[in-house]
Amino acid sequence: MSLSKVSPENLQKLCIDVNDSIRKAMQAIDQGACEITLVLDCSRRLLGTITDGDIRRALLAGASLEDQASKFMNQNFTSVFSEISRSDVLDLMRAHSLKQIPVVDGNQELVGLHLLHEMIGAVPRENWAVIMAGGRGERLRPLTNNLPKPMIKVAGRPILERIILHLVGFGIKRIFISINYLGEVIQKYFDDGSLFGCKIEYLYEDEPLGSGGSISLMPELATHPLLVLNGDLITQFDVEQMLRFHSSGKFVLTMAVYEYLHTIPYGVVEVSENKVMNINEKPTCTWLANAGIYILEPLLMKRVPKDVFFPLTNLIQECLDAKEPVGAFLLVDEWIDVGRKKELDKASGKI
Repeated sequence: MSLSKVSPENLQKLCIDVNDSIRKAMQAIDQGACEITLVLDCSRRLLGTITDGDIRRALLAGASLEDQASKFMNQNFTSVFSEISRSDVLDLMRAHSLKQIPVVDGNQELVGLHLLHEMIGAVPRENWAVIMAGGRGERLRPLTNNLPKPMIKVAGRPILERIILHLVGFGIKRIFISINYLGEVIQKYFDDGSLFGCKIEYLYEDEPLGSGGSISLMPELATHPLLVLNGDLITQFDVEQMLRFHSSGKFVLTMAVYEYLHTIPYGVVEVSENKVMNINEKPTCTWLANAGIYILEPLLMKRVPKDVFFPLTNLIQECLDAKEPVGAFLLVDEWIDVGRKKELDKASGKI
């Protein structure tokens, strides 16, 4: 998935040479309409940034329009590499109150510019999302003694925040979060979602309802395919591609799957009539496993019983029994289920 960046044509309009004047910087800011200009040397290395605020302060301090603009540039700017995820860019913007972050390569050459209003202002989709965040996280004790599992931080940010920012980046603007265990912690942190570029509503489970039961708590039926996912996932899956897959396949339900590999630590022997026919040394077996991400047609919401523990896998089986088409969307992007200490350590870079 590519992040929202200024087009190459507009990026060029934002750039000035290190020897250009304040007047030229003002023209670049006006033409680029991004409230910033980027100062480059002859090799396109990024030397600094100048905002309209920097120019105002320079002029108020007595500078003229013909003075060299680079004298007033910010050399301690924040930049990122192209490989950084959308959620990490948004995290930097929020932490440093930035509206723009330049993208550079290993030689500090400018290759792009991220804009806050584009990243959280993606074209809104009519699809809603339900994030299941009511579990107790028993397998992660004592980390979850006073903290719901989805609020455990990975690389400085709660897992649930990563999921929300990822969905918002794909234009999902209405998000429901099912809460039960320590749900007030989640609600206090995210509030109504306005600080995260979306509208968040809460589904209160008096008793655990399973991965599907919380859907029955929604105040109204969705009018477009509904995205449902576990709240303990570290993933960069392509939401748009999965929705397109669901629609093009005319599935009533689509589940994301990932390849699970397991290497048997012994030689596997094939035997027929007491004779060894073959030996396969430490083979690796592959299965497709449930990734905890689903897309449901709205009609399926009516089939979820109210106030009953109901795993989504039950709904999938009902669809299969009724010969209704169920799609399997293969994940090729990052995916970690942070349900056990080992997976959490992996997501945190400890192993």
